[in-house]
Amino acid sequence: MAKKAKKQSGGTPATVALTEAGVPFTVHAYEHDPSHPSYGEEAAEAMDVSPERVFKTLVADVDGALVVAVVPVAGSLDLKALATAVGGKRAVMADPAAAERTTGYVRGGISPLGQRKRLRTVLDSSASGHATICVSAGRRGMEVELSPGDLAKLTEAVSAPVGRT
Repeated sequence: MAKKAKKQSGGTPATVALTEAGVPFTVHAYEHDPSHPSYGEEAAEAMDVSPERVFKTLVADVDGALVVAVVPVAGSLDLKALATAVGGKRAVMADPAAAERTTGYVRGGISPLGQRKRLRTVLDSSASGHATICVSAGRRGMEVELSPGDLAKLTEAVSAPVGRT
């Protein structure tokens, strides 16, 4: 019952997961502009946070299995490095509909936390260079700021250099 009350008060599965885990986090909400060309860059600009500290959640297909990559919005995902990080041979970006259906989130609001089906997660190794990073809270126009260590622990992520600048 408490979970439902949290969601009714504006929470998302991601913020509920963080609250239930007792992890310190800060929610940053902003007005999402549907015409902005990049969800991640929009978040960094709206929060006035360096794009190196704002991470996007991307879903890829590695040898037939969906995998989450969390990389800085300032760069892009290195698909070959992602495949290597999870012991695969080939990675391609996942079909957006499959990513939404599997995670329970909409594109531009996919969070590495509180997913409908927990996917294997790789956090770009650059995250460890920051005291806190921001990731989607599970809704366009809403980010959560937390320590990279807490994010890695909650998602059981492996750290690997999967982002390209």
